[in-house]
This record gives sequence, structure tokens and C-alpha cells, in this order.
Amino acid sequence: MKTQPFFSTLIESYFIALGVLIGGSIIGGLAAFLTGKPPLNEVFKISNMIRIWAIIAAIGGTFDTVYSFEKGVLDGQTKDIFKQFMLILSALGGAQTGAMLINWLTQEHISS
Repeated sequence: MKTQPFFSTLIESYFIALGVLIGGSIIGGLAAFLTGKPPLNEVFKISNMIRIWAIIAAIGGTFDTVYSFEKGVLDGQTKDIFKQFMLILSALGGAQTGAMLINWLTQEHISS
């Protein structure tokens, strides 16, 4: 298995989190429409609920991250800790961007 360059992994992490958040919210809004609930209100609520799951999906699960932190601390490889921190930060940025886009589209911040 060939490893990817770090910068492309960083960009993929950002866009995976963005896609999970936007896609999950929109599909959840479609389900809300089919069940008779207000779709835009549900899209906003769902985007707030799945934010952490978008981050976890973007970094590839939690076990790889924990293993990399363990290797960094116990083996003294600070480079791995920094890489994992940057991946988590990138995923956080993607999830925050997705939540902000959903917030702008639904305009829930105005009605609250």
C-alpha cells in the first residue's frame, strides 16, 4: 500500500468533513420533508448534531489517531503528533465551513 503525501491527505481531510456535514444535512432535510417536518429547521439541527461525526470520518476513525499519538509520545516521534494535530485541525475547519454554509443557507441564526 502506497502512502499519500501529507499535503494531499490534509486537503482530503478538509473536504471529507465538509462533504459529510453538507451531504448528511441535506439528506436529513429531505427525510424531514418526507415526514412533514420543516426541512430548513431540521437541516440546521442535523448539521449541529453530526459535526463531530464529520470530523471523525475525515480523520479515518479514532484508532489511527490514538495510535499515532501513542507512537509520538512513547517513541519520541513528535513529527507524527504534529501531523495528526494538523489533520484534526483540517477536519475541524471543514466541519466548521460546512456548518457555516448550512447556517447561511437556512438563515436559522436570524430566526433564533
